[in-house]
Amino acid sequence: MTSVHYSPTHLREVAASVKEFEAAFRDFMAMHEENTFARGILPAVFRRDGVDDEEYLAAQRRVELASGRAATSTAITAVRYAVQGAGVVDPIAAWATVTQPKPVLEPANILSACGQALGRLESKIAEAEAAAVPAIDAEQMHPLVWGAARAMWRDGHYRQAVVGAAEALVSQLKARTGRNNVAETSLWQQTFSAQPPTAEQPRLRWPGPSDDRTTKSMNEGLRLLTSAVQLTIRNPATHSSDQLTLIEASERLAVLSLMARWVENCELEQADEDGGGSD
Repeated sequence: MTSVHYSPTHLREVAASVKEFEAAFRDFMAMHEENTFARGILPAVFRRDGVDDEEYLAAQRRVELASGRAATSTAITAVRYAVQGAGVVDPIAAWATVTQPKPVLEPANILSACGQALGRLESKIAEAEAAAVPAIDAEQMHPLVWGAARAMWRDGHYRQAVVGAAEALVSQLKARTGRNNVAETSLWQQTFSAQPPTAEQPRLRWPGPSDDRTTKSMNEGLRLLTSAVQLTIRNPATHSSDQLTLIEASERLAVLSLMARWVENCELEQADEDGGGSD
């Protein structure tokens, strides 16, 4: 199985969530005193006398939220503890056990895990940045393409990001032509056909005089390119379970972005009442 590669942006977001959790946990622990007797039986910490109930619950809530946001860090960094009788423990998910009888971990274990996770994330960020040097800046691509790809891309699921972007492009084509009754490859071919539009089949045309060489070239190129992109980028990414590398996915996303810009610039040509074409 191909390992998952995470983008520098996503890894920085995960690191920020770990820092947020660590700070919230420290603030919460400041409301407690360390247990110095019956360790392993009683909770690792006891709530200090005089701590306001409302402030205590608010601090606890902040840790709970921060723990949820930092949950993905464990899978990425593999920072876990092997605890006798409890198995392998996720220290961020198990933070609350320090306030419960027979705690699985001590506060020092939680804080140590945060430090280790941040260190490993720093290394992974450096590796991801080095690997991403030749890659295209995905965030600068066409909004339709990047909007559909963003979530999967930031999680390192590059093939799924490409699929999402390609599907968004097809959905836009269906919306512009009002057609949802034909297979996608055929839809591209029919939409950019050189034949005049019909009542059932509107066309997309590159703007400009029909006898202009550039206009002719763009229309002919779009006839070939659009269906080819469907066949060579969307279909293989959809039907395969193999992951794409960062650079492979960047190349594909760039093609989809360019195609989205060109399609967006095209004008819709529909059949008039006499059966001819009209804008």
